[in-house]
Amino acid sequence: MSLTHTREGILCVVSGPSGSGKTTLCRNTAAVEPVVYTVSCTTRDIRPGEADGRDYFFLSDADFQQRIDAGEFLEHAIVHGRRYGTLKSQVLPHLAAGRDVIMDLDIQGASQLRDCPDEAIRRALVDVFIHVPDLAELKARLAGRRSETTEQLALRLENAVGEMQHWRHYRYTLVSRSQDEDLREFRAILSAERHRSTRLSFPGSSAP
Repeated sequence: MSLTHTREGILCVVSGPSGSGKTTLCRNTAAVEPVVYTVSCTTRDIRPGEADGRDYFFLSDADFQQRIDAGEFLEHAIVHGRRYGTLKSQVLPHLAAGRDVIMDLDIQGASQLRDCPDEAIRRALVDVFIHVPDLAELKARLAGRRSETTEQLALRLENAVGEMQHWRHYRYTLVSRSQDEDLREFRAILSAERHRSTRLSFPGSSAP
């Protein structure tokens, strides 16, 4: 029998508090792995050095709402007072083609995907929570970004305390150390998921 096989695409969701390094981890993974890193939509202001369509699709509140009404979002939520969401067009075509997709989402978005009525999404889903060693480390990381005001930093730290309580809802938890260590451990998770028997299909095979 031929050993040629096909595999369903993985939808790997990465969550964690601001400053945990989830976005950097996803970008570093996309640079060395055959994965598609989705670009999310947001209504927050663009930051220096960011580009529309590369870092986010920056939308007005009205445009974001129109897309909600049109059913274009796979998930969406309000985070830190701003709207964030992932378009179906950024995910579904890749999964259907057997390509792996990674996305960094807040805990609300991850929860929506776990409860998604689409069985294909639930079957493809792998969720990973990026934890930090302690709040002191998280505060140092956020302060080092220099992208938030004092008030915004305080809000993100306050929200982080609540967000980190949700790690048990995720299939995997990765305690962030260095970028190299995080990338190595995350790639190991992807490798394991790619070898799950339930994702594979061999010609002529059938369920026992």
